[in-house]
Amino acid sequence: MAALPFSTKSTPSKFVSTFIHSNHIRRNSRPFFITTTTCSRSRARRQLRVKNVATDDKDVATQTQQGSLATIPPDSSSIASNIKYHAEFTPSFSIESFALPKAFYATAESVRDMLIVNWNATYEYYDRLNVKQAYYLSMEFLQGRALLNAIGNLELSGAYADALKMLGHNLEDVARQEPDAALGNGGLGRLASCFLDSLATQNYPAWGYGLRYKYGLFKQHITKDGQEEVAENWLEMGNPWEIPRNDVSYPVKFYGEVVSGLDGKKTWIGGENVTAVAYDVPIPGFKTKTTINLRLWSTKVAPEEFDLHAFNTGDHAKAYAALKNAEKICYILYPGDESMEGKSVRLKQQYTLCSASLQDIVARFERRSGESVKWEEFPEKVAVQMNDTHPTLCIPELIRILMDVKGLSWTEAWVITRRTVAYTNHTVLPEALEKWSLQLIQELLPRHVEIIKTIDEELIHTIIAEYGTEDLNLLEQKLREMRILDNINLPDSVIGILCKSEESSAVDHVEEVDFSDKEAKTTDEVGLSKGLDTNTKNEVTFEPDPKLPKTVRMANLCIAGGHAVNGVAEIHSEIVKNEVFNDFYKLWPEKFQNKTNGVTPRRWIRFCNPGLSKIITKWIGTDDWVRNTDMLVTLRKFADNEDLQSEWREAKRRNKIKVASFLKEKTGYLVNPDAMFDVQVKRIHEYKRQLLNILGIIFRYKKMKEMSPEERKAKFVPRVCIFGGKAFATYIQAKRIVKFITDVGATVNCDRDIGDLLKVVFVPDYNVSVAEVLIPSSELSQHISTAGMEASGTSNMKFAMNGCVQIGTLDGANVEIREEVGEDNFFLFGAHAHEIAGLRKERSEGKFVPDPRFEEVKAFVRTGVFGPYNYDELMGSLEGNEGYGRADYFLVGKDFPSYLECQDKVDEAYRDQKRWTRKSILNTAGSYKFSSDRTIHEYARDIWKIEPVVLQ
Repeated sequence: MAALPFSTKSTPSKFVSTFIHSNHIRRNSRPFFITTTTCSRSRARRQLRVKNVATDDKDVATQTQQGSLATIPPDSSSIASNIKYHAEFTPSFSIESFALPKAFYATAESVRDMLIVNWNATYEYYDRLNVKQAYYLSMEFLQGRALLNAIGNLELSGAYADALKMLGHNLEDVARQEPDAALGNGGLGRLASCFLDSLATQNYPAWGYGLRYKYGLFKQHITKDGQEEVAENWLEMGNPWEIPRNDVSYPVKFYGEVVSGLDGKKTWIGGENVTAVAYDVPIPGFKTKTTINLRLWSTKVAPEEFDLHAFNTGDHAKAYAALKNAEKICYILYPGDESMEGKSVRLKQQYTLCSASLQDIVARFERRSGESVKWEEFPEKVAVQMNDTHPTLCIPELIRILMDVKGLSWTEAWVITRRTVAYTNHTVLPEALEKWSLQLIQELLPRHVEIIKTIDEELIHTIIAEYGTEDLNLLEQKLREMRILDNINLPDSVIGILCKSEESSAVDHVEEVDFSDKEAKTTDEVGLSKGLDTNTKNEVTFEPDPKLPKTVRMANLCIAGGHAVNGVAEIHSEIVKNEVFNDFYKLWPEKFQNKTNGVTPRRWIRFCNPGLSKIITKWIGTDDWVRNTDMLVTLRKFADNEDLQSEWREAKRRNKIKVASFLKEKTGYLVNPDAMFDVQVKRIHEYKRQLLNILGIIFRYKKMKEMSPEERKAKFVPRVCIFGGKAFATYIQAKRIVKFITDVGATVNCDRDIGDLLKVVFVPDYNVSVAEVLIPSSELSQHISTAGMEASGTSNMKFAMNGCVQIGTLDGANVEIREEVGEDNFFLFGAHAHEIAGLRKERSEGKFVPDPRFEEVKAFVRTGVFGPYNYDELMGSLEGNEGYGRADYFLVGKDFPSYLECQDKVDEAYRDQKRWTRKSILNTAGSYKFSSDRTIHEYARDIWKIEPVVLQ
């Protein structure tokens, strides 16, 4: 069944109390007293009254009647009482003390009380109006900590700070007890979380769907051997924000077989069955009562699947095999896929997300439709957004549900699905455009393979209709690029068309065939597998290559099965249209759009950088910019104002002092807050080029060592170079880069000759909470990916919003950021995207001549100055002209000289602090365009076709 976020079904009693009466509560412990008065069986007429029992039942919080909300915020005394109530009556800890961990859980549960009221009101109102709703499916939601964000959005930060002070605690200390939710890793998940915040803030009816990973990706430890991974423990003490919905669960099937009934209806039977159970997390909007939902799925099996007989006979592994097979689906985000077992778990994860979510969406549509369900109206009430290719199985799964469960025809199901589903592309990297083994999908999801084959057949016919059969070379090329099923035989219906075409072609040109040649083929022999274009005499083959794997191309399925495809930055969307999916763009140009990513200004400046936020509010004259970032442009006219510049620098310095303390705690390194803070924090990947950054630092260090102390001080601006990010556990080269950075830091930071002129710090276990500390303090941020390889990036937007000047290539959203902040306020270097293919070709032909400085720095590394570890593999990846793991595919050597020269310009600009502060202010002013509020509005308007719904 599809339940409301918080069950509010009518009860036979006239008055239901959801908390025990104050007489049963210890003196001075006063909860918010929530009562439900049932005026009728209609949810729309239900009244929720939140009372403080110690104030003679006087309303202090929220009243909802027929969708109306009136709010009186609770004061700090009533909040303190509610926190004490939860500490005693919703205990996760022993009663002896009220230490920080216990204070956090009690505080979070107090906040959750208020969120639930708004949450229920939101969805009752949506249900009553039967509005169209968007559903955002993502394998990742990188939420970060929730406490400060929730009370900030509720405008209760001051009240909660005062309440905790009454109880003997500081709000910041309590907030630090919260572990980051381990539901994501990088920009994909953080974008999804920013979108949820903006959806709620702008009152859009929407819901997020994801998986509840027990151990996350991993917790990163940095040792003398580099990165080590251990399981996340974020759920060890429970999650106070989630509500288990044990009454909301759906069956998810794997393996088995498909049988056809006498009526032709397909039924998927047998196999392995697991149950997906819902866990709901409320997402509050800023300065609004709208509170939307993130529904996470966890997997289990029924108790009867536990083999009690096997356990009692000592075969324990067999006894709980079914249990473990189900539970492990949601153990780890992105389990290693080097093994077939790893691939199987990943595919199970993706299907679990799609199947459970779509069953839930369909059930909600049916419930809201009442007795008369009109399936043709499904796309008018439901919009499904696939965040990258991970939820691609939504397409065949929705078709399966509509056909096999609801009884619709293929045509009806196919039309409904294509009108409902849309796809966001996040990458142009070939390895990230998912291709799944057809054999694996056939084993796990046999019914879906049938559906995918039918979609592929539909697509082939569309391609043939577009390009015809006159030019078989052209057709073969288009099919090779565009088919969903790669290296698979063509369907019989297509073979028939092509055979007829070839017979016609052969008859037209029969006089050209030399029948005296014993090797000449008859017309009948010129079949599909080896078609003969008699005009060119070139052989065209449509047969699969037995040496290549048979795969399902998920991105192609997304494009064929959805109504919209969007890139996430202007340059990325152009690459998608003109290079990666050019054939599809020519076929369906109307599907392709750009939706430049954005970040929420609440979390990423208002709450994480309160000092700077107050300054912005003072100079703009209002705090409305937090919901309307267009107002940040006002700062441009004050960029040269000395008073603003002085306040701006002071706010930055306070943040740097905070970070200096943080780095000492996390790494043991002491850094000078008066040095430039130069930051690169993001997922470790060769294309993001942390290697270019650290090689530039090494060159800087080497030159320092060659100078006298006086020369060093005159030449170089003091810098603290900060790195952070996780390398995927099986990505060996990325892990080498992490090891390399930490080795360089260990050498440089202990060099007394260099002192505070240069520090290199790798912050372990980078996550949202670490970002919220580092970003406000940063002065230079590095976004230096190989041009054309970063889809967008979102950290660049967060840094700009916090007044950080950037050095980078013309890649992803860097292009648009540079346009908005001004070319003089962005340090640009490196090759352009349109040059990359030519530069790689030049390299493969042996024409590349490396800069002497590049050769110098590699030679310096090989002297062993940074320890005994052998870096030949790492340095070797930058050398040679061809071969796997060679030839500098990401063009570090090519861009190295321009990178060094650009860094010299950074030093020069930083010496003039007035000039640098002006750049900083203009970066914040120019970040107005990169709010996720703006991005979500564009999705809602152009793709989902939904309108804001404000609770009345």
